[in-house]
Amino acid sequence: MKRLDPLAKNNVHIAGNWQAPRTIVFLHGFGTEQSAWSAVAQHFEEDYRLVFLDNVGAGGSLPEAFVQSHYLDLHAYADDLLDVCEALELHDAIFVGHSLGAMTGVLASNKQPTRFSRLALICASPHYLNCDQYQGGFTQDDLNQVYSAIDDEFDEWATAFAPLMMGNPDQPQLARYFMDAIRAIPQDRVMTVLCSIFQSDHRQDIERIEKPALLLQSRDDIAVPPEVTEYLHRHIPGSRLVMLDATGHLPHLSAPAEVAKALRPFVESS
Repeated sequence: MKRLDPLAKNNVHIAGNWQAPRTIVFLHGFGTEQSAWSAVAQHFEEDYRLVFLDNVGAGGSLPEAFVQSHYLDLHAYADDLLDVCEALELHDAIFVGHSLGAMTGVLASNKQPTRFSRLALICASPHYLNCDQYQGGFTQDDLNQVYSAIDDEFDEWATAFAPLMMGNPDQPQLARYFMDAIRAIPQDRVMTVLCSIFQSDHRQDIERIEKPALLLQSRDDIAVPPEVTEYLHRHIPGSRLVMLDATGHLPHLSAPAEVAKALRPFVESS
């Protein structure tokens, strides 16, 4: 695959205090892009340099960069993140990732441990499938039904999927935003990205984390049941778990002040 400038490839933007000694890197999850962090990031812009990027296939990333055969698992996204870190000469940065972005950060940190000093993982899951004694929240039949719905009735699927993931029915504008964002992604790309997420198994990778890790989890998250959060907390050495006063799978959108409040002591202790 042709080598592309990683800052253009991932639509990298730098904000906050450019002279600050510490940097926070934010990485979004499926169906959103870097602007999803705006309300959280504003709480840190005076004291930190802030780095935002779009995963390839999302937001303002270069369209030609998304080669389906390359992005069949999360390692490709992790390599992109490391390319951005190299281009910006980042070391000991603070990483904040949501869902897909959270696991991407874990993989990147395991590959190049000096890039990040600590990891904040929001609504993260290492494995979505039920197997043996592990309860990931979904059976393979559940996921096959999702894939079939995307193939057969993409718009109808997005209309139903967005409010389920977002929760917070008292804020219907959030579900509409998420639905419109998903519909803006080409249908075949949605299928590829979701398969790379739902079929992944990173249970061994989380046990390799050697950095301080903060787990932020909301209630009634249809994608990440309590058993998964407890599993992460048990298997990430020294991790800290904070249950947010928030609901749904995207608390950084539905309750950004609560997320920022939980992040601040972890960030400031670095």
